[in-house]
Formats: sequence, structure tokens, C-alpha cells
Amino acid sequence: MFAGALNVLIERTGNSYSRPQIGPKKSIGRRPFWLPASSYYVLSLTVGLAIFFLLWGILHDGGEEMSWIIAGAGFGIFMIGAVGLREIILRRARTRYIAFEKRFDRQLEEIYLRVGENPRIEKLTIAKNERILSEIKSKSDAAKILNRLPDAHREVFEMCGHYLAINERELRSIGVGSPRLVALRKGKASVERRHRFHLLQWAQIETRNLTQEASSVTKTAAKVSAATNAISVIDSALKFYPTEKALLESHDLLREMLTSIRVSHFVEKAERSAFKGNFKQAKSLYRDALFYLGRDNIRSEQRNIAAVHINSEIEKLRLIEDGT
Repeated sequence: MFAGALNVLIERTGNSYSRPQIGPKKSIGRRPFWLPASSYYVLSLTVGLAIFFLLWGILHDGGEEMSWIIAGAGFGIFMIGAVGLREIILRRARTRYIAFEKRFDRQLEEIYLRVGENPRIEKLTIAKNERILSEIKSKSDAAKILNRLPDAHREVFEMCGHYLAINERELRSIGVGSPRLVALRKGKASVERRHRFHLLQWAQIETRNLTQEASSVTKTAAKVSAATNAISVIDSALKFYPTEKALLESHDLLREMLTSIRVSHFVEKAERSAFKGNFKQAKSLYRDALFYLGRDNIRSEQRNIAAVHINSEIEKLRLIEDGT
């Protein structure tokens, strides 16, 4: 998903792929012919002045008192049109050129993948490193201001993760006496802190939103989906920080919540079936509830109380059936 902000930043700072040239360079994505801006505007001005004097002469010979004003208006309209026309055509040409380059880049990347060759990546210089760190800090500050938006935090920790991967690659190959060593180590330490902070913020906000969604909807399937998605968020965060206490506690609470949703669903259905006199189906539904209570081999006081209650209801139904 993330091919995003940091990749764009690296390309902007010059840390782009150095690809071998295939065929004559001028034949690949060649820009359409266009006059330089200075030449174009000189030509437009010349034509505009010619129009001005032509209109002025015609109107003056016709006895028009305001001939120079009308000619001047014609000159102005022509120049505005010339500027607008150039911008429209140039933008269209540039759009086609960029689209062509993107297609060419994708095709070239596919070639690399097919032949198993990785394009050479330029090293991360001190200047590029500083620019990337500055961009990450800027995004981090913005995410803190927009604190309730999980996507803002996600963008930052993904940028941090991408930078840390590049940083690790550079540190493996860097010489002991390199002046880049201190800068890269310092950058790694600061970005690791930001990565942890924003990932935990993202996980907290996402799980809170999904938990609220699970509590507000009425259909069991929607409740289960929201709770399952919340657990997936925590699982994603635990891949980075498997010993983080807050994540582990949240994971346990969400699993209890999911179990409670499923057990409550089957208990309610069992109670309705028992009320209608369908005791066999009611017992089957109660057993489904017991299955979800013990499915993940977690023991707790609440689960034990729920299991005792469900077994008691099953026994009551069995006695009713025996009595009839």
C-alpha cells in the first residue's frame, strides 16, 4: 500500500533508481516539440502588435474616435488567449509525457522482477538523510495536531518504517570512519521513537473506533466483524512490538469481547427457541455457546460463571423433556 509519501520524498531528494538505458534515450518518452517560453511570448507579442496596428488603422480610417482603445482591447484579448492556449496545450502534453513515463517505469520494473535483478539504489547522503528526517518530523507534528485521525498516524509510522529499512541497509555497508555514520545512527534513534509512538496511537484510535462500532450496531455479524477487525489492528501492531504491555492487554480484552458477542448471540437464540418449545434446538444452541466459551482455552471467572449458567439451562431443558 505504501508506495507513498516517503517514496515520493526520496525521489524528490534524488534517491531514485539508476536504471540502465534501453535503446537511444531520446526515443524513450520524448517530450513533444514546444517553443521556449521566451520565444513563444516574443512571437505572440509581435503578432499582437500587428493586430493592434491593423485594427487601429482600419478603425481610424473608418472615422472611429476611440480606435486606439478598441485596438488595445483586441491586443489584450489576443495576448490573454495566447497565454491561456499555451498553458492548456503544454499541460496536456506534460500529462501525456508523465503518463508515458509511468507506464515505462512499470514495464521496466516488471522486467527487473522477471529477470531477478534489482535496480541499483543510490546511497543515502547526509543531505538526503536530513531532508527525509525533516519531512518525517513535519508529518509527525501534523499527525499530533490531527490526533484523532488514525490515517495521519499510520502514514507517519509507515514513513518511519520505510526510512528504517533504508537506514539499516546503509548501516550494513557503511565504513567505520564514514561521516554519515553518526547522522544515520542519530536518525535511526529518532525515527524509531516516532515509529513506536505513531503506531501505538494508530492502534489505539482504530481499536477504539471499532469497539464503539461493535457496541453501537445491532446485528451480530456486524458486531463480530468490527471486533475481529479491531483484533487484526492489534495483531498488526504486535508484529512490531510483541512485548508491548498495552497492546497485549488490549488484545486480551478484545478477544473477551468477541467471545462475549458470540456467546450472547447463541444464548439469546437458545432462549427464544426454549420459549417456543423447541427444546432440542435450544440445547444445541447452548452447546454452541459453550463451544465458543472454551474455544481459545482461556479460563476466567466470568467464563466459568457463564459456563455454569449455560449448563444449568441445558439441564433444565433436559428435565423438562424427561418430564414430558
